[in-house]
Order: sequence, then structure tokens, then C-alpha cells
Amino acid sequence: MHLTNTLASALLLAASTLVEAQDCAKCDLEAHGFASLNGGTTGGKGGRIVTVKKLDQLVKYAAATEPLIIRIDGMIKAKPFGFEVPVKSHKTIIGVGARSGIHEGGFNINSQKNIIIRNLNVHGTYDGKTNWAGKEGDFDAIQVDNSTNIWIDGNHLSEMGDGLIDLRKDTDYVTVSKNVIAKHNKAFGIGWTQNLVSKVTINDNFFHSTNVRNPSGDGLKYGHLYNNYYRNITGYGNYARGHSQLLIETSYFEDVFDPIVAGPHGRIKTNWVKFKRCDGEIHLDVNADTVFQASDFYNYTLADVYDIPVDVPYNAGPKEDIGV
Repeated sequence: MHLTNTLASALLLAASTLVEAQDCAKCDLEAHGFASLNGGTTGGKGGRIVTVKKLDQLVKYAAATEPLIIRIDGMIKAKPFGFEVPVKSHKTIIGVGARSGIHEGGFNINSQKNIIIRNLNVHGTYDGKTNWAGKEGDFDAIQVDNSTNIWIDGNHLSEMGDGLIDLRKDTDYVTVSKNVIAKHNKAFGIGWTQNLVSKVTINDNFFHSTNVRNPSGDGLKYGHLYNNYYRNITGYGNYARGHSQLLIETSYFEDVFDPIVAGPHGRIKTNWVKFKRCDGEIHLDVNADTVFQASDFYNYTLADVYDIPVDVPYNAGPKEDIGV
């Protein structure tokens, strides 16, 4: 049987842009921290593994009702500019190697559960000249509203038009780990609610060359921050707004203005934090005896704070051996 040239070309194109994969290195890992509670966060584990190279394929599979592990192979350009791909429950979206992700767009998770976003590069809606305040377009790298059990791990997030990570409207049971969060104004916000619900673990992230929200927690019931490295931050670092509680452990602040700040009703407890060439306000312990103990909820390991400036940047962000 002979195929026409047109049909053969079409089949080759389809095979090159969408592959149902059998293997995916380190794609079936499960979350730690608060994302490990409430039934755990497994993403698309147990579902099909598919590989996408085009935006329409990513949109299709991210919106599917079935559990899926979606491998993004290469950089996908979002259209229209600033488009945030809607992601439904029980998905793992993971980059193939260290150079995959989405450019000029991001991801939107609204009223969903059990989602993992890993090993991706997300950037490109800030042009370097306008929209530094994020008022001209709500272009987030990852926006999560009213959702539960979310794990954001090993990504490189930078230069977006609004926020890099926004956890909003009572989003709960979240872990944000091993990300590079960089070159941005409003880096990582938690809140947009009058309720005190959210429980978030933030560990082993490299924040650098940012301005504010590193992170800012408002409506954050429990925020556990450990093994994080903050460098060259001009606005403020960790901020407990409203009635939020922050437990900040083994974190290293270098060239940071206002490294740790509590609002009038915020509560902060610190354990083994290091400051180098920092200025402004440093609220080490504010109503510390009323702050939660993370060990009551899960096990975790604290690094040596003096190793953080080397180890955290080395381990953060997308890696070549993941998703392949």
C-alpha cells in the first residue's frame, strides 16, 4: 500500500508534534509539605502520558477531564499575548529537559484540584519598558484561584506583566519548591480573600532581582518558608499581612531591603535565618509563641543556612534529567 506524499507528510507532522509517551523521567513524584495533605497531590499519575509541542495541543489536554501527564517539549508561544492556559484537575504539566515551557503566556487554575506544574520556563509578557506595575494586563505566570492540592516545583519564572505566582481566593494545600523566581516586580502573592484558609509550604526557592511579594501573604493561615535564598530584592521580602502566620526557617537574605515584615496583625516566628548587607525592617519574632509548628503537619529537613547561597541556586529551576 502506498501513501500519497500529502498524506505521508501529514502523518509525519502529527507524529512530530504529538506523541503518546511510555516513559517520563521523574514525572510520577508526589508532593511534600502542605500539598501532601488532604489526600495528597499526585497530578496525572496513573493516567496517560502525552507530549505536546504546540499551543492547541497543550490547551486541549490541559482541559481534558481524565488524569494526564502532559510533557511540554520545547518552548510554546502563547497566543494571544498573555494567554493563560486553563488547567483542569488531575494533571501533571512538566517540561522535557531544561529548555521547555511557555513564552508570552502562563497557566490558570480555577476551582480545580490535584495539579502539578514542574520543570518549566514561563516568561515573556513584560517587555522591559512598560507595565512594570502590572496594571495594563493581568498576565501571570501561574494564577491559582479557589483550588486545592497544587504543587509548583522546579520552574524558572520571570519577566511577566503582573505576578509570577498568585495564589488567590482560598487556594489551599499548596507547595511551592525549588523554583527560580526572578527579574520581576510583584513576584509571589497569596491572598485576595477575607478568609483565613490557605496553608502553603514554600521551600528551596531562589528569589532574585525582584521588587515586592517575595512572598506576600494575606489570608494565609499557615505559611511555612524554609531553605529559601533571597538576593537583590528592592521592595520587601517576606510579608505577613492581615492575620497571616509565617514560620520562616533556615533562609538566607542577601542585599534585601525590608527582609521580613509583619503587618499590624501578622505573626512571625523565625529559626536560623541569615542576613548579609540587608537594610530596612527585620521582624524576627512577632507574637511568635502563637505561630503554628510545621512538624505537627509533616516531616521536613532543614539545610545548613550557610550552604544555601550555593545549594539553592544549583538545585532550583528546570533540569535536563526531568521529563525526558
